Amino acid sequence: MLDIIDGRTSLGVEFGSTRIKAVLIDSNFNTIATGSYDWENRLEDGIWTYSLEDIWKGLRISYRKMVAHVFEEYGETLTTIGSIGFSAMMHGYLPFDSSDKLLVPFRTWRNAITQEAETILTKEFEFNIPQRWSIAHLYQAILNKEEHVKSIHFLTTLSGYVHWQLTGEKVLGIGDASGMFPIDTTTKTYDSTMKKTFDYLIEKENVSLDLNSILPKVLLAGDKAGTLTKEGAYLIDPTGNLKPGIPLCPPEGDAGTDMVATNSVAVRTGNISAGTSAFAMFVLESDLKEVHPEIDIVTTPSGDLVGMVHTNNCSSDINAWMSIFEEFSQSLGLDISREKLFTILFQKALEANLDCGGLLSYGYFSGENITGMNEGRPLFVRNPDSHFNLANFMRTHLATAFGAMRIGIDILKQENIQIDSLVGHGGIFKTPEVAQRILASAMEAPVTVLKTAGEGGAWGIALLASYLLEDSEIPLQEFLTEGAFGSDTGVTITPTTEEIQGYDHFMSRYKKGLSIEKQAIDSL
Repeated sequence: MLDIIDGRTSLGVEFGSTRIKAVLIDSNFNTIATGSYDWENRLEDGIWTYSLEDIWKGLRISYRKMVAHVFEEYGETLTTIGSIGFSAMMHGYLPFDSSDKLLVPFRTWRNAITQEAETILTKEFEFNIPQRWSIAHLYQAILNKEEHVKSIHFLTTLSGYVHWQLTGEKVLGIGDASGMFPIDTTTKTYDSTMKKTFDYLIEKENVSLDLNSILPKVLLAGDKAGTLTKEGAYLIDPTGNLKPGIPLCPPEGDAGTDMVATNSVAVRTGNISAGTSAFAMFVLESDLKEVHPEIDIVTTPSGDLVGMVHTNNCSSDINAWMSIFEEFSQSLGLDISREKLFTILFQKALEANLDCGGLLSYGYFSGENITGMNEGRPLFVRNPDSHFNLANFMRTHLATAFGAMRIGIDILKQENIQIDSLVGHGGIFKTPEVAQRILASAMEAPVTVLKTAGEGGAWGIALLASYLLEDSEIPLQEFLTEGAFGSDTGVTITPTTEEIQGYDHFMSRYKKGLSIEKQAIDSL
């Protein structure tokens, strides 16, 4: 293939919560090779984390598998790429000292340990600062009087860390940066007034830190973000086949790449990404009238304002139950693939009562800020007279995956947000119709799933890498609509009145049962 030989490809690598995925696309934005590595965060000393060793191991393995795919499919050894981009889970805390040593283990977005910082910063900034945000982690460390704070020389996210190690550039795409510290959408960088407020707050704690110095430089989609160094090329490909000098686009967060992968970067568009966590992104026409602790204010990769409803939990409990069903089938000597198992059980949910038959579950593997839970206890509960069957069991777990998000969406509706299109995205939509139909019921609005939705955020960051090579005068929205997506209008499902009413009944049960979840956390 000429694109491979001539280096007219783009590589996107995304560090997701359960998988690192590499996607190579051609000059027509088609995926031509992929590779992946499965990983899991670990709870160590009360902190959800990933090791630096796993980060680089996962990158090398996913890249090696992608390269093997290229050779097997096209008979070519990959030595150069037109452009590269890296994305990862947003937020979290990766502080380094002046010798580039990580000061504390990576604290991921999943940690709900910064409530005091969240409360103070939200009040003082008059801007919602969720517990996940990097600045909340930093301020909580200051409040906790952690010894490492005085040695912080650089603070970044996972995507920013990987990009820095491969290029030497301490930069970050504006979408990911907006989950570190609030962004001024006029200047397209960190909000200067809030930085002054932060300086005042930490001065009272006898701490001196210059945010201008320790935070990554903010870049927009299409900006040049450095090139792959010789050392960086070796980190990715120890065989030495990959040549240095390849340009990289700004590293981005998974929310931004999902907006790109669903063509949802224009005003009045929205997308919902559902995986280990879930988030709904709505590109806003103007600022919200009020500060809502359930709503993050972030940006698109081009710096436009976005309202974000983020939930820490979505599909993890579904996956755990699937493992039980898989173990059961294996115990019976049945050889059923995991993909088929998902398809059969998901489709069963379409036979269920629309209100889930009186069943209730919470897939809280970790804390959930929207519902005020600082920890998680996966929970399933029913009344003796509930309609307990497999169909209702499956529908309950799919419905609850969107439960906390629905609470946030109801708050956004109070702001009279106007959305022209809503796109679903993520592994939960691989089985056609099922999760999409339940999500449409939860959103009380039509939901579209594109043919490209299965490509994921790795494809989204590959598109941003391709955009780096385009005419800088072309807006990102135009580049996506006229190039990458073309005629892909997807499949749209509109919920019926009965489906909406059924989900409303489920949500009434969901809200009433939150005290049960709270009691489980307190008791177990």
